[in-house]
Amino acid sequence: MRAAVYHGANDVRIEEVPEPRPPRRGEVLIEVTRAAICGTDAAEYASGPHLIPPGTSLVLGHEFTGTVVAAGDDADGLRTGTRVVPGAGMWCGECEACRSGRTNLCRSYYTLGLQADGGLAEYALAPSRMCVPVPDACADEAAAMAQPLAVALHALRRGRVEAGESVLVLGVGGIGAFVVAAAKARGATPLIAADVRAERLATARRLGADAAVNSASCDLVASVLELTDGDGAALVVEATGRDGAAATAAACARRGGRVVTLGLPTTAQQLELTRLTLAEVDLVASVAHVCRVDLPDAVEMLADGELARVVLDRVIPLDALVAEGLEPLAAGAVDGKVLVAPAAG
Repeated sequence: MRAAVYHGANDVRIEEVPEPRPPRRGEVLIEVTRAAICGTDAAEYASGPHLIPPGTSLVLGHEFTGTVVAAGDDADGLRTGTRVVPGAGMWCGECEACRSGRTNLCRSYYTLGLQADGGLAEYALAPSRMCVPVPDACADEAAAMAQPLAVALHALRRGRVEAGESVLVLGVGGIGAFVVAAAKARGATPLIAADVRAERLATARRLGADAAVNSASCDLVASVLELTDGDGAALVVEATGRDGAAATAAACARRGGRVVTLGLPTTAQQLELTRLTLAEVDLVASVAHVCRVDLPDAVEMLADGELARVVLDRVIPLDALVAEGLEPLAAGAVDGKVLVAPAAG
């Protein structure tokens, strides 16, 4: 089969590789219909490895959907022909984090496409308990976005968003756009989106943002204060991972507010902790999602297809992954979600 194999920074190749072995107990073999790429994939390509173990070659892809073509014993009721979306991150179910419901913090957690072969291929193996069935009404293009939407939903749960609260989303790229959509669904008001690209801000408006601020051409902190009657945002979600963005997020939060860090900087960051302390601003980190909580909600939210239509940038063949996917995404030149059709033709 054909697959996108990561060999190191600036070295992703579309290769012929052996098909996955038959599924064992608790596993399913998925024929991948659509996969997606995100900033994590772009960072691994441009400057990695970061999350991929050094010296490892593996099949990329942690956002994908497809149809079960084979199932091992005890496959959580999944059968051949079932359309599924995997949550990508796998947990043990036995450690303290898992027992407390925080499976994304499992001591043996691993992610398909980062620490094991993923879904940028014609076929992929996945543990059955990370897979959520996809309803017939949900198109493949929408289902492929369920994993990143689940990440956004988890970040808002971490931020304890409530209806009627002001929310600022910094960065309206692949994940940030989903944070905007999910915050709107939860009744955030005013909902403010900030980015440096006009196209992304237009998308944020379509997703329900009350205000879209171009942070490249104005004083973002001053704009947020003006939009929140001088208070600052009750919740700020930092979804860029850019240098200095966490400090900007903290400066935009109101007294007693919350900041959720979702972006992944590749360098150490500085924060002015005195202001956070004196204002009792909660600084909360968010990583991945809790598969059995966030992923079903994400599939349900995507089922009607409208969110996917707004966020979708393009669908490309697997052969174009590097030139039309990873490279422009790493350069910050993509304004929506890039999906990949792995099958030839």
